[in-house]
Amino acid sequence: MVAQLDTPSINSTLSLPYSVQGLVQVFTSSHRNFFTSVMSQVLRIAGQGTPVLIVQFLKGGILQGQDKPIQMGQNLDWIRCDLVRCIDTSHLDEIENQALQQLWQYTQTVVSEGKYSLVVLDELSLAINFGLIPESEVLAFLTKRPPYVDIILSGPEMPKSLLDVADQITEIRRSHQP
Repeated sequence: MVAQLDTPSINSTLSLPYSVQGLVQVFTSSHRNFFTSVMSQVLRIAGQGTPVLIVQFLKGGILQGQDKPIQMGQNLDWIRCDLVRCIDTSHLDEIENQALQQLWQYTQTVVSEGKYSLVVLDELSLAINFGLIPESEVLAFLTKRPPYVDIILSGPEMPKSLLDVADQITEIRRSHQP
């Protein structure tokens, strides 16, 4: 039997005798990595009926911007930067930079509206390290989000300031060299 939690939203009539606090989880490694444990968590939670958003900041290639999300079931939206390529450098042309900034603004808006209970921000650490998204804006975003929203940050070289506000940190390391 699978338990399902009813999570509050801005328009919710749910009245709990306690407050539900969202967590900030960090999944990081020394290299770009696909975090299978994050995806399994996302699929499990969305499958239980909780609205989930995955935002891939540096992935492109399939023109999957906020206007064209992939919807996996009724509770999982997946968006990427609306670009024809993946970002692997801090040197973007104006159109690429504009697409990334639009995705960041959209993410902040939908999170503040309380539409999603879990939001995954994939490779946000690289966007910060490339100087494409200001670290101070990310910290303000985490502070201002609705208190029940869980955030998962993933990516290599996670800034110390984000590690400092995390409730849980998972570091993926290679246990041996092939």
